[in-house]
Amino acid sequence: MDTPSDRSDEILDGGGNIDSDALFRAYEKQGVDDDAAVEATFTLSRDLDRRLDSYLTTRIPFLSRTSLKRLIEEKMVTVNGKNPKGSTKLKKHDVINVILPPPPSSEIPAEEIPLKIIHEDNDLIVLNKDDDIIVHPARSHKSGTLINALAWHFQHVSSGELSSVGQEFARPGVVHRLDRHTTGVMVAAKTDTAHWRLGKQFEQRKTRKRYLAVVHGEVEPLTDTIDVPLGKHQTKRDGYAVRWDDTGKPSVTVFHVREIYDGFTLLELDLKTGRTHQIRLHLQHLGYPIVGDDIYGGKHLKVANIIPRGVPFDVPRTDFVIQRQALHAAYLAFTHPITDTAVDFTAPVHGDMANLITMLRKHRFKKAPTLPGAIIDLDSAIQL
Repeated sequence: MDTPSDRSDEILDGGGNIDSDALFRAYEKQGVDDDAAVEATFTLSRDLDRRLDSYLTTRIPFLSRTSLKRLIEEKMVTVNGKNPKGSTKLKKHDVINVILPPPPSSEIPAEEIPLKIIHEDNDLIVLNKDDDIIVHPARSHKSGTLINALAWHFQHVSSGELSSVGQEFARPGVVHRLDRHTTGVMVAAKTDTAHWRLGKQFEQRKTRKRYLAVVHGEVEPLTDTIDVPLGKHQTKRDGYAVRWDDTGKPSVTVFHVREIYDGFTLLELDLKTGRTHQIRLHLQHLGYPIVGDDIYGGKHLKVANIIPRGVPFDVPRTDFVIQRQALHAAYLAFTHPITDTAVDFTAPVHGDMANLITMLRKHRFKKAPTLPGAIIDLDSAIQL
């Protein structure tokens, strides 16, 4: 019998094949920082008189032969670290690694939900995601998602459709995602070729992403690298935490202070790895939790928490300014999957986070350092 990798055993059935339900759960667990695709790795324990493409049809039964052929052509499969052909004959001790697309689910109903569109062409669409919307349908959310909104957009406003990659899993076109309460820039693919090629860029971390976050406290130093391992929480079933034992995975975040307010800081963040909840956990570990992130030490803010007593304001001081993590994906750059040109997009902060920054600038502003390494144009990202 073939030997799976440590990560693969979570998505295998009793016969050593990929289990679609387990793969669906693995993708559902991913959060804002976790763009890496789910992988499976097998080491052959005996010689096989079989081609690679034939072998994969048994190991990944939910994918068609056409999809498996495309998986190999787009270099999402390696044998002993090299890109093979479908006809490659397998032998004992061969190590096969497969980057798996999301698994199948159900047809997606089109729903008229407003979208903030930054860019759209024949191959992809770039959005500025709102707060409180899930990217794709899940077991508990079959409607009201970004995918439902995109389906309606293509039927009634634009043209084309989302790529079929992941369609059976109710995730067509989804190359990466953001958490429900994280806003900002996202890209979705409209063709299968664009999807495979964009997915590969995210998997190989060839994209450039930057986030903005408002945190509690005045951060020092002005720029630094957070190199702290993260992993599953020891007691909370779906939780994550700093882990210094052998279960912790290397996790690196670079931050740059962009603006300092009395008691708060606006940070630009660059992820060098992609662990679930990486930004939120790293900032909590430093002692500067994200405003509104009550899971990881942040507090929901009311008007009274920002505006000094005695200063007039046109809403009650007991009103909340923000009740979710003040985290925004502000910048995304990648190589266009079809034209092969470099493209970049900035998503302006909006909604409650925009209001928060407006109030902090007006009532608590101290300074705005100029630092090498910071790349977000704040005039474009914060249009107040």
